[in-house]
Amino acid sequence: MPGLSPFSRLATPVDLDTYGEYRIVRRPDDPRPLYRFSARLSDNSPAGFTPRAGRYHLYAGWFCPWSQRVTITRALARLEDVVSVSYVDNQRDGRGWAFRERYGPDPVNGFTLLRQAYEATEEGFDGHISVPTLWDRATAGVVSNNFKTIGIDLATSFRHLATPIVDTYPERYRDEIEELDEWLNPAVNHGVGAAARPGPDGAHARTALLDAFAVLDERLATRRYLVGPTLTEADIRLWVTLVRYDVGPNATRAINPGLHEYPHLWAYARDLYTLPAFRATTDFTSFTAAGATIPDWHAPAIRTAA
Repeated sequence: MPGLSPFSRLATPVDLDTYGEYRIVRRPDDPRPLYRFSARLSDNSPAGFTPRAGRYHLYAGWFCPWSQRVTITRALARLEDVVSVSYVDNQRDGRGWAFRERYGPDPVNGFTLLRQAYEATEEGFDGHISVPTLWDRATAGVVSNNFKTIGIDLATSFRHLATPIVDTYPERYRDEIEELDEWLNPAVNHGVGAAARPGPDGAHARTALLDAFAVLDERLATRRYLVGPTLTEADIRLWVTLVRYDVGPNATRAINPGLHEYPHLWAYARDLYTLPAFRATTDFTSFTAAGATIPDWHAPAIRTAA
């Protein structure tokens, strides 16, 4: 099989000359969503995806903010012994994400390429291969690669098996969390990449991003978390972008002098980094641009907001 090392269940090294760069192929006549698998976990799941200990495995990537959202939630929900996790390599070629020596082989199926999980689920799969991917041992197939709903399900569906450190998706704040996301997702989470680009589109994205940072800074001057009195999914969704900002999209300071320009937002981000679930799921080496200086995330974050 292409990509299979003869010595172990690991993929061969990234080979752009042979396989080219990874590309997401979208056809105008294909109405299927980019994240094609989107089943949900629940006691009354139509597909039978009930929340059970040891049934599900999470394929994740240290480099990916969308993936880190889910690994943070998994930790805060105390699901380390309920939903297992493994990590793909930080680099890919045309074959997509793969399992290599740095993070070890696939412990569940022995796949060398994450593509194999998708092909095992849908014969001839021709869509996007992404992390996080939630795998079901019982049906030997992918449940979902929709990062948003995977995170929500891990936060809410396993309460009978584990008591969370904090309820990150409390029912009374769900509407506010999602309303905030409708603004932050395009302006910040997707906006940081666009803001670093030259030209009019980049300038427009920079304005929207920095305006959002200013609003967030003002909001966090009087409160410790974005929504409600405790940490929620809203904070997780924002934080994974903030931790990558000055070492990734803004590594050359093409957008602004740095996150420290917004003192309340910067203190908020460092405050969250003191929590084990955030710190233990962060590997700066996996997303820091060459030559970038990592800010001092261990500096005391003095928060006066309640």
